[in-house]
Amino acid sequence: MLLELIIILIAAKVAGNLSLRLGQPSVLGQLIAGIIIGPSLLGWVHNTEVLKELSSLGVILLMFIAGMETNLQEFKASAKASTYVGLSGIIVPLLGGYFSGQLMGLTQFESALFGLVLSATSVSISVQTLRELDRLKTKEGMAILGAAVLDDIVVIVLLAFTMSILGGDVSISTVLLKMLVFFVVGIFAAWKLVPWILRKFSHTNIPQGMTVLAVILCLAFAYFAEETGISDIIGAYLAGIAISRTEFQEKIMERVEVLSYSLFVPIFFISIGLSTEIGGLDSLWLILPFGLLAVLSKWIGGGLGAKLAGFSWSSSSRVGAGMISRGEVALILASLGLERGFFSPALFSILVMVVLFTTIVTPPILKLLFQDKKKFATE
Repeated sequence: MLLELIIILIAAKVAGNLSLRLGQPSVLGQLIAGIIIGPSLLGWVHNTEVLKELSSLGVILLMFIAGMETNLQEFKASAKASTYVGLSGIIVPLLGGYFSGQLMGLTQFESALFGLVLSATSVSISVQTLRELDRLKTKEGMAILGAAVLDDIVVIVLLAFTMSILGGDVSISTVLLKMLVFFVVGIFAAWKLVPWILRKFSHTNIPQGMTVLAVILCLAFAYFAEETGISDIIGAYLAGIAISRTEFQEKIMERVEVLSYSLFVPIFFISIGLSTEIGGLDSLWLILPFGLLAVLSKWIGGGLGAKLAGFSWSSSSRVGAGMISRGEVALILASLGLERGFFSPALFSILVMVVLFTTIVTPPILKLLFQDKKKFATE
């Protein structure tokens, strides 16, 4: 285990630095490094349960930091755009996946499930890329973050609806009630309780006490979100927003960044590559068309939503690109389809590769769209 951690950290830093030298975000190099040192190629590191748990902490802390960087007024101002982007970014991939499934000979329900797999968004890759480009606090960055929160909620409701149809022990009304409880309690705690706790605790002399308290609050919000059916990263993001409203934000964020980027965040990005096994795919040729469908449907869907909200065409394209990456919700839905016999093992493997494809192409696309045009022309 210790040797694997050493390999992961060295690979993450070397590949990240190389990626920066090539003019790309460091996260792209880390994703590719995970594939290289993982089971698909060198086989030096395998995605064990311990690494998966450390990886989960990495994405939780990453979204916690994003929350601390969020300007609440700008976030509120982007509510309209986030709503349009989130909904349009679900509808277009859902329709694209549905009609693609029909062309493959899937039933109507199987086609709908296929479309739902393509609708889920994982914004963690976009968050890290925008942080590196110093564009997370822009109006486009705020729209992407808000849309990701809405996307997560809507897809979870659709997932509950799907599981109820499949005969799972899931009640949609219960899911909605739990979500309501989370947002009512969570928002109140973020608004009143967190600032009060931080002010009271600031007078103690416990070494690194504020940093430890901040991490505890982050994990508590993430746990509460997970227990109420919301993604843990939404809870972590809300905790970060709560701290951003206090005078302790800068000091806490600086120390949490050191903790996160020293260990947990690199493990998260490397683990994405580790979970990929390229060998054994008999239908590799299908990855490209499905990958393009996944990329373009989210890009166009999110971009159209931003345009309807009043963004320029260039800003709309940036917002749409920020929604491209898929993640764990898409994999859960794909696994559900495989388990119930709606997806063949070959189709499931392709969907896993498509998720990886959308993850890898997102950083360079965002880099191209967000970088300064004059600097791009010079390079």
